[in-house]
Amino acid sequence: STFKKMNKVLIFSSIALFAVGCKNGNQQASGAMMGAGGPKELPVIIVGEQRTTSDLSFPVNIEGVVNSPVQAKISGYITKVLVDEGQAVSQGQPMFQLETQTLNQSAASAKAQVEVAQVEVNKIRPLVEKNIVSKVQLETAQANLQRAQAAYNEIASNIGFAVVKAPVSGVVGAISYREGALVTANNTVLTTVSDVKDVYAYFSMNEKDYLSFLAQTKGATTKEKLANFAEVSLVLANGQLYNHKGKIQTVTGQIDPTTGSIQIRATFPNPDRLLTNGNSGTILIPQTFDKSLVIPEVAVFEQQGKIFIYKVEDNTIKQTVVTLKNRANNLAVVETGLKAGDVIIVQGLNGIRTGDKVKPQPVSMDSIVKAIQPIF
Repeated sequence: STFKKMNKVLIFSSIALFAVGCKNGNQQASGAMMGAGGPKELPVIIVGEQRTTSDLSFPVNIEGVVNSPVQAKISGYITKVLVDEGQAVSQGQPMFQLETQTLNQSAASAKAQVEVAQVEVNKIRPLVEKNIVSKVQLETAQANLQRAQAAYNEIASNIGFAVVKAPVSGVVGAISYREGALVTANNTVLTTVSDVKDVYAYFSMNEKDYLSFLAQTKGATTKEKLANFAEVSLVLANGQLYNHKGKIQTVTGQIDPTTGSIQIRATFPNPDRLLTNGNSGTILIPQTFDKSLVIPEVAVFEQQGKIFIYKVEDNTIKQTVVTLKNRANNLAVVETGLKAGDVIIVQGLNGIRTGDKVKPQPVSMDSIVKAIQPIF
């Protein structure tokens, strides 16, 4: 019928219009990707030399300059703990009291032995003067008196050692033993006393970084280089920057064969006693690169352990391997693979490959670096 014929015409027309619309949409999308039918527009920078400073960072362990264990010189039970954890103490200040009952009994017995030996000497001396007994007997009695006196003096000293005193001035650490605990002479560490007026920050650096670090520092010897190291900073465990600068002072002098690293020590002043023994953090060591090729870190990418960038030559993309001296603060310092004047792509790296045509859009490096905001 006429009505059915009209429906068929309308359906056919709708399908035709839909196909045309899809085709036009695909052409528009393709034109957008290709820059309205031409090469894709991508931001680029011209590589140049500049002076830049970045930080090497390493985890550190904090210790007091003096970190002295507190041990008893005699064995016994603790009767009193005279200090508290975190308390400041002076050298010689009493910290623990050990029981002395047994020692007092031994001292009384030894004292009696001294008195008996003294009586014997006093009895024999006049007899020797009158030649009634030989001088040898007097010398024997005097030797017995000396032995008795030495035994008494040793016990009396041990009674004095029952008061355990601070070996140095500093801050008391964790107290591991309390009243009633039995301690062993010269073996049990009751606590530690740390002098934290200044603190040591210990960290490790692998051999390659260490040699590079030395090579970039002025000086003919390691001692001279240590003296010329720039001041270092410390980031605390809560992410805050410590408000005093430190100085690298010494290295162990040998590579640990098991880890391939070398231990280094920096010293930080601690006038406010903010840092304590056992703190952790991150040390920041400034590195300055003169006349170096510096590019935004977002311009590099890694594949199978190698680092690449995309160069633009004659409006054509070329994937190139580079090596880096350092990467920090959203910047990468290039060692090989680029030269001043090279043009590289700094954004839109996904979806492009070697041989693609591109329309370079020059941008400033600062605009790229500043656009990278930290997530946290």
